[in-house]
Amino acid sequence: MAEFEILRQQLQTYLTDVEINAIEQAYLLAKEAHTGQKRHTGEAYITHPIAVALILAQMRMDPPTIMAAILHDVIEDTHIEKSELVEKFGKEVADLVDGVTKLTQITFESHAQAQAENFRKMVMAMARDIRVILVKLADRLHNMRTINCLPPKKRRRIAIETLEIFSPIANRLGMHAFRIEFEDLGFSALYPMRYRIIKQAVTNARGNRKEIMELIETEIRNNLKKANLPSWKLIGREKHYYSIYKKMRDKHLSFSEIMDVYGFRIIVDKIDTCYRVLGVLHNLYKPLTQRFKDYIAIPKANGYQSLHTTLFGPYGVPIEVQIRTDEIHKIAENGIAAHWLYKTEKALFDDAQTRAREWLKGILEMHKSSKNSLEFIENVKIDLFPDEVYVFTPKGNILELPSGATPVDFAYAIHSDIGNTCVATKLDRRLAPLSTPLISGQQVEIITAPGARPNLAWLNFVVTGKARSNIKHFLKKQQREESIELGKRLIEKALRSLNLNLTLIAPQQLDTVIKSFGLDSINHLYEEVGLGNRIAILVAKQLAKINEATPLNKQIELTGSHQPFAIKGTEGIVVTYAKCCRPIPGDSIGGYIKKGQGLIVHIEQCPNLADYRQQPDKYVSLRWEENVPGDYPVDLRVEILNQRGSLAGLALSISDMDSNIENINAEEFDGRYFAVSLTITVRDRVHLARILRKIRKTKNVIRVIRNKPRLKKKKKPSKL
Repeated sequence: MAEFEILRQQLQTYLTDVEINAIEQAYLLAKEAHTGQKRHTGEAYITHPIAVALILAQMRMDPPTIMAAILHDVIEDTHIEKSELVEKFGKEVADLVDGVTKLTQITFESHAQAQAENFRKMVMAMARDIRVILVKLADRLHNMRTINCLPPKKRRRIAIETLEIFSPIANRLGMHAFRIEFEDLGFSALYPMRYRIIKQAVTNARGNRKEIMELIETEIRNNLKKANLPSWKLIGREKHYYSIYKKMRDKHLSFSEIMDVYGFRIIVDKIDTCYRVLGVLHNLYKPLTQRFKDYIAIPKANGYQSLHTTLFGPYGVPIEVQIRTDEIHKIAENGIAAHWLYKTEKALFDDAQTRAREWLKGILEMHKSSKNSLEFIENVKIDLFPDEVYVFTPKGNILELPSGATPVDFAYAIHSDIGNTCVATKLDRRLAPLSTPLISGQQVEIITAPGARPNLAWLNFVVTGKARSNIKHFLKKQQREESIELGKRLIEKALRSLNLNLTLIAPQQLDTVIKSFGLDSINHLYEEVGLGNRIAILVAKQLAKINEATPLNKQIELTGSHQPFAIKGTEGIVVTYAKCCRPIPGDSIGGYIKKGQGLIVHIEQCPNLADYRQQPDKYVSLRWEENVPGDYPVDLRVEILNQRGSLAGLALSISDMDSNIENINAEEFDGRYFAVSLTITVRDRVHLARILRKIRKTKNVIRVIRNKPRLKKKKKPSKL
């Protein structure tokens, strides 16, 4: 009972005897369940859940959360089951314990996958009850405080996970005190030597800084007194060790450059006084205008509020000052925990909880769009490391996005439908590319079109997890629909070569074949064939084999059974046009099925197609449909005189023929001539012929040819 007495003393400061007795019952059950179990430190295991409960009691958490903290390992590590917890302590406590418990009795291919799935489970539980994450953070905090007793490899893994996941989550929930301790403990465990060096350097620097710190502090105090401001408090503020290390690493600064910055925090009674203090400071020392941030008017996503200003102090030293009210300071330190810690004070503390719930809502949307736990955790990681930019909607609402965000990120932040249908953007009422990084203060307007779709190229520049997961989800859905359509057409063609048709095969026979492949529906079979994971002719032969019992009079000779497969140009991302030969409508074409990519189309004479002609299971005879829509890239080589205006004339000729230049490269191969390599877009061979005629008539053009198909270089096997 000795370990419980320390917890009891803390609980007595804010809970009733009845509530403490209920918590004691949870302690007795946990102690009995963990009997004989030891921690790596050699202590009885029960000391860990009690320490976690104490951290939460210091945050004045409610009785169910304290009970869940004491019981958080019993389902995972002992014979106790969730049903027993429901019976003894109620569903609320049991659900909290289950939310914190890791996944058990499930085998994963890798440790990373297991960790990702555990994280996904925790986030889902968090969304149902935000107290789950508070128990989890307190659990991780105590584990980090005792991490030195673990083997180095395990210590390193836990430290990385803490710095990559738990510290950013604490930051996202506004729990500044937790974040700093996570970062410094994680830094110490991951890089013990670097930690010791920086810690020693900070200790040494304190003595050198003392005189100038006292001078700055005296000048600020004297000026605040002269201004007759109501109550205020001035505190010297030091950067923590991990923050110093990160700045040195990321900004390539020396230790002395970071320690040359002097930090102060001024805490006042109300928001109005914050701005009056700011005026006093700007009169005392010259401000660095581009370093001023008003997070009171525009709070960060985690609810953080403060005025930040950087000043030129005595001897030109930079001074960083944060100005905030006492209430705002409590929220900045405790985040969502302030809701429980300061229940008696204003509803301002509930705002941090509301923001946390909004964030979790976005995380849930991201979860729906992610194909697996690993992709989900990667998207969440992106979302957890934002250096914010603040932009305005056309109606004047403020939206916060991570640094480097683009209009596409903005569109998805408003709504996934707006992101999926956006086609253009206006930044400060001027048209701009969708890939333009946003700058704080810009007004962003998104232009949408009903038939528009996300573009695969967007994944190269979007930075938010929500945008990335939504684009991938849409493209995956689009790929599935297109794969089903292509697979169906490939199976129908293969069946025609066997004098069969899908309509001649009974639904029961079709189901038998689908089940024999381990698939769940005919669409699943089409998708597998369209993606190249299954071979159409082999599927057709399987269907023909099971259909042998069909009476002969039902088998008919199908017209066009040996016709090439028709390319319509609307197949989308499951049909790829080879870059080595750039096939265009009107060319003789062939192709092959590549696993996971679908149908790859080449010009019939392309040397890269030769090997596949000997593989009937992969090779597909192809032809173009009539009137194929769209623009297709084609490579040209133009020899042109090296004279002023030659390239401009060439570009104008191509533009006049309703074609677009996608890529251009000019090389001087003689003092008088240039060889210009072009990739242009054409509709078909007829369109290309007209463009070639126009180019030949252009002034200074000597010769123009369409590039011949080139053989891809095979990768040499790596030497061991």
